[in-house]
Amino acid sequence: MAKKKSGDFLKMPKIHKKDIHFGTRLVANFLKPIVRALYRIEVKGVENVPKTGGYVIAANHVTYLDALAVAYMVYFRLKRTPHFLAKGNLFKAPVIGSILLGVEQVPVYRGGHSNREPMDAAHAVLDAGRVIAIFPEGTLTREPDGWPMRGKIGAVKLALDCNVPFIPMAQWGTEVVLPTYSKKLRPKPWHPVRMIIGEPLDLDKYRGRKLTNNDYAEATELAMAEITRLTEILRDAKAPTKVFDPREHGLSEHGNFKKAPKKQVGES
Repeated sequence: MAKKKSGDFLKMPKIHKKDIHFGTRLVANFLKPIVRALYRIEVKGVENVPKTGGYVIAANHVTYLDALAVAYMVYFRLKRTPHFLAKGNLFKAPVIGSILLGVEQVPVYRGGHSNREPMDAAHAVLDAGRVIAIFPEGTLTREPDGWPMRGKIGAVKLALDCNVPFIPMAQWGTEVVLPTYSKKLRPKPWHPVRMIIGEPLDLDKYRGRKLTNNDYAEATELAMAEITRLTEILRDAKAPTKVFDPREHGLSEHGNFKKAPKKQVGES
């Protein structure tokens, strides 16, 4: 296998002793008025989330603004620091990359590079009693009507391997401000981005034993089914019976499938 150049490797974050520290507060309060200028966050189900300890909170992924909306909700409504697993290219950007690492976000590789280091970093976040926020689909949905598509096993695997709760949630509304795979921003501070946080997913049958990839895949199907159910409540509509799988439609796993994707960190 070809040796990777040093520039292809990503630096992992250092975990602070405090969940919410000065750097996190600074960035969160800088972003707060920006988020409020874009849309209005409405959330139900806050009582389903543990007030302390580590957990994985997982949502459907519709637009590039989802992470900002979920981060706002986790920090200002749940009073916790959200730690996202984000594509490595973001961490290569000047200034932005340093800020992301400073607030303990975790970069991940794409395109065949081993993600052992990012997974170790995510484990460290959960072992420290922190919160991982993640989109199990791994990218923006390719489902034509914006419904959740096939999930990847990483999110559920983190929760099971670290023996922490897996909290499903759904969110809907950012697509009005920024359509899926679009960069045409249309701020609407009065427009609600609605969220529902579900009860912790019952994964007891998978805990306390050695698991296979089939076990993780089965648990992921349960997780995506619950996220889809919550999305149906928000949209007051029924999702397609068959879960959308981009591979069955010849679509790429990452990037904007509507145009040629940029090379990601870790890709050959």
